[in-house]
Amino acid sequence: MTPAGPVLFSENLLTDNPAIYERTFPGTGADNARFVADLVDRFGTGPRLSLLDAGSGTGRDAARLAELGYRVRGVDLSEQMVRYARTRCPAVEFVVGDLRALDTPAPVDVLTCLGSTLLHLHDTADVLTALHRFAACLRPGGLLVLEMRNGAFLLTDRGRRELLDDQPQRHIEWEGLTYTSRTRLTVDLPAQLLRRERVWTWPGCAEPVAQHTAWRLLFPQELRHLLGSAGFEVLALFDQPGPLTTPAWPGDGTLGDRLDGDRLHVVARRARGEEAR
Repeated sequence: MTPAGPVLFSENLLTDNPAIYERTFPGTGADNARFVADLVDRFGTGPRLSLLDAGSGTGRDAARLAELGYRVRGVDLSEQMVRYARTRCPAVEFVVGDLRALDTPAPVDVLTCLGSTLLHLHDTADVLTALHRFAACLRPGGLLVLEMRNGAFLLTDRGRRELLDDQPQRHIEWEGLTYTSRTRLTVDLPAQLLRRERVWTWPGCAEPVAQHTAWRLLFPQELRHLLGSAGFEVLALFDQPGPLTTPAWPGDGTLGDRLDGDRLHVVARRARGEEAR
């Protein structure tokens, strides 16, 4: 019997097929969970029990954070991801939701948005709307932890060389088929976007499947301004170490402030006197 191919509901094969996503990006969520918990221990005040994971994906991070003692709720835009997370992590509540309309039954102590999830919002107004919703979901004094691609990395020779000069190819084995992807990144300067074309092929595929996505390029000072406009006080803004850097978190414990690395990490506190909008 010929193995079945992937399902295709949208423009993203990986979010439509969470099991293939996890094969493509293997991991248990432990690195992200440890990163969040350590930062909350370092910068948090008051209770640290409830956590909202915005962009929870397959639920790996949420599951690990729950194991560390947080009461976790996960939100993701993809119905397929939410359905998959519910089967894999039944102890955690997962719901479908948009960052721009994020809500929670009660204010939480910590809100996380990792893996460049925020950068899938391309318009500045949408980014600012999402940050206001983050503030509305947090209690006064609650912590926001962000992890994303750093727009400033593309201002460096190393960044342009690593991101734009290569077209990496990847082979993924899943359910008897080998999936091959080739990725090309380009910069859309007027839109301030890093665009990605990922072309997939597999045995039995009638023709290559091209997937197009993009990330908003946010720069450190720009992000500081947007967070301040949304009622946050930035406590830490650093490029390394982090869960996806070399050396990886926790590294040597010093937060790098050159801000020319590939990843950008933010810890911000919802100002106590701010009214959520």
